[in-house]
Amino acid sequence: MRGRVLVVDDERRQRDILQMILEAEGYETTAASNGRQALQAAGAELFDVVLTDLKMPDMNGIELLSELPKPPAGPCVILMTAHGTIDSAVDAMRKGAFDYLTKPLEKDELLLTLRRAMERAYLMRENRMLHEQLRDRFRLDNIVGAHGTMQDVFRIVHKVASSTSTVLIYGESGTGKELVARALHHESDRRGRPFYAVNVAALPESILEAELFGYEKGAFTGAEARKVGLFEQASGSTLFLDEVGDLKRDLQVKLLRALQEREILRVGGTERIRIDVRIVAATNHDLEKAVREGRFREDLYYRLNVIPIALPPLRDRRTDIPLLVDHFVAKYAGGRKRSVSDEALKALVAYDWPGNVRELESVIERALLLGEGDRTQPADLPAAIRSGLGARRGLMDLDIPESGIDIEELERSLIVKALEKSSGNVSRAARLLGLSRRTLQYRLEKIQGAPEGAPPAPKGAGGP
Repeated sequence: MRGRVLVVDDERRQRDILQMILEAEGYETTAASNGRQALQAAGAELFDVVLTDLKMPDMNGIELLSELPKPPAGPCVILMTAHGTIDSAVDAMRKGAFDYLTKPLEKDELLLTLRRAMERAYLMRENRMLHEQLRDRFRLDNIVGAHGTMQDVFRIVHKVASSTSTVLIYGESGTGKELVARALHHESDRRGRPFYAVNVAALPESILEAELFGYEKGAFTGAEARKVGLFEQASGSTLFLDEVGDLKRDLQVKLLRALQEREILRVGGTERIRIDVRIVAATNHDLEKAVREGRFREDLYYRLNVIPIALPPLRDRRTDIPLLVDHFVAKYAGGRKRSVSDEALKALVAYDWPGNVRELESVIERALLLGEGDRTQPADLPAAIRSGLGARRGLMDLDIPESGIDIEELERSLIVKALEKSSGNVSRAARLLGLSRRTLQYRLEKIQGAPEGAPPAPKGAGGP
């Protein structure tokens, strides 16, 4: 089959002739006698091309064109028109029609135009599919990242989401720990239940205990009725414990018991309550160090650290900044066509982002709200970001075309420039890029496996 065509004409003889010609050429055809029938057919089946007469009663070809979904989701539309209505056909092309044919139709012209329309429909659909695949590759439930470390995070999330194992997410403030926790929930079989979250560092110990485990009536002054805690509420779902490294020792014991026994006691209660909760915890602390210093229980650490996920700071994945900028511009543009200038983007990539992705999001939202034009300029950015524009200009002086940038090529260019600047010393190049030596070595190994354009293996790469 060469493609699916919907033939729309109010003259039966014309429809029959067109169907016979097209089916003899291998096209699968459906016929409709008017625009209303055509819309019903297009709503029930997917067509590559709609071949429609221009002048029809009730709904003409231009009205049908305006009602059909536009490519790539919808079909390409070819109009058939008499000589006296060519102006209308040209107007229809301005409104999105692929082409028009004049009656009486020439068979060769008909088949040539149809073949071109089929090729266009196929290419647009393929392009859309590739864009969706690219988007899915670099996104996970509102998390954006093409960098290798983020791709590792995505792979772990996909792999472990359906399990019940406890996950511990490490990362600085603002790196997106709760977003990863939510992604784990929404990728799991528990997605039908609400996601529960609590920041254990934000509540006093007495209130936090009641919040997590609930309490019985009369358990303390003011406990006038039974309260069901988060562990019970989240049974059958996911409970996210943010900043778990700040948990006090007494509550560490109770959390350990809940994880080991899969049951809890309400404050002031004696009845043990069975729970089925998937725990995802997060911290910006070094828990191994906290264990060595006696501030965090070793047995609880091992219970939580079953599946560790480490989120890199934004300064260690600068090549993701253009992707994130595009994401936040789309989020806060309010339907307007907004963009970021090359100079502003260079300043954003050069900045160290102590507040990580959360800070970048705030900066983009502010720039879009306060900026005068449709294109964000360096003047629209905070002074701290503008002041760093020249610091890395030699490294960041890359061309950014209007059509967008190739993230992998940008990363490759940055690494090549840094290695040239540091005479091939990986440690110095890593410092220039704001990366750890291990991260840069990882990216070098990936690049050197590329088919072409990779930088040569640096000499003396082991130097400090």
